[in-house]
Amino acid sequence: MTAPDEAAPAAVRLSLRYDLRAPEFGTPADALYAAALEQCAWADGVGFDTVSLSEHHGSDDGYCPSPLIMAAAVTARTTSLRVLVAALVLPLHDPVRLAEDLAVLDLVSGGRVDLVIGAGYRPDELAMFGRTMEERVALVEEGVAVLRTAWTGEPFEHHGRPARVTPRPKRPGGPTLLLGGATKAAARRAARLGDGFLPVDPSLWPVYAEERARLGLGPGPPPPPPGPLFLHVADDPDRAWASIAPHALHETNSYGRWLTSAEGIARYTPTDDADGLRAAGIYAVLTPDECIAMATASGSLGLHPLMGGMSPDLAWESLDLVGSKVLPALGHRA
Repeated sequence: MTAPDEAAPAAVRLSLRYDLRAPEFGTPADALYAAALEQCAWADGVGFDTVSLSEHHGSDDGYCPSPLIMAAAVTARTTSLRVLVAALVLPLHDPVRLAEDLAVLDLVSGGRVDLVIGAGYRPDELAMFGRTMEERVALVEEGVAVLRTAWTGEPFEHHGRPARVTPRPKRPGGPTLLLGGATKAAARRAARLGDGFLPVDPSLWPVYAEERARLGLGPGPPPPPPGPLFLHVADDPDRAWASIAPHALHETNSYGRWLTSAEGIARYTPTDDADGLRAAGIYAVLTPDECIAMATASGSLGLHPLMGGMSPDLAWESLDLVGSKVLPALGHRA
């Protein structure tokens, strides 16, 4: 029992993230997917809370285009780890078919999959599915409405066609639908349509909260605390960075090219300066003690173990140190 003058360690939120980029110079896609599932099983066993899976299409490096299939695989290998699809690009999906897939996923996962809904920001990706930048917001509005109606299990009409989605999801009302975004309009839309908001820029949170208050709604769940985009734990950070740097450059340059015309999203900047990228702090390679201090201060620990097609062996070196040195110090089982 904790002595009266001794504070129990505050709970630190533990999360993983995967987008499964597989550039030619990195790990092949089949090995990355297998490693991601193994790592999720490990994370489930040591008390991680969440794994986030992302969606993009037509990427040269094979960025995961099917996060719902990956989510089903993850939940089959785990018992308590929650899966957050962040983000699902709603305008690229038929909302009735998506409602069916998500209802089944909710059932087979035991209600462990939640979603962040995005509108998309890549014109070529939207064009691949016959969509345009101009119609994406309307498609999000329509899609969210269809999902919520579909999950009642009652008949309805969609574009003049009769529709009914069965079975119903495990959770009444279906999976949690957060909305993502990088603009004030997106924040207000999330307040009106979503179960929460995941802003790209934390400074948008007050806009979301103000709109919730104006609508007579509660404050909604708070955004996660900010942290580095990538965190690797190593006894010798300089040595580890030499192996990580090509993958970090690939990721920041790939996202940076996509985001050059995206309003309000600026966390990734194209560069060929690996040392400058590391110095910026968004790709952090820390000793176990440094990681413990960061996690304790922020209340969260987020890992992106296979970033940019990194070797699973290199990723496991970090995860082994997290399990053996970091988690015990944070009050988690190892």
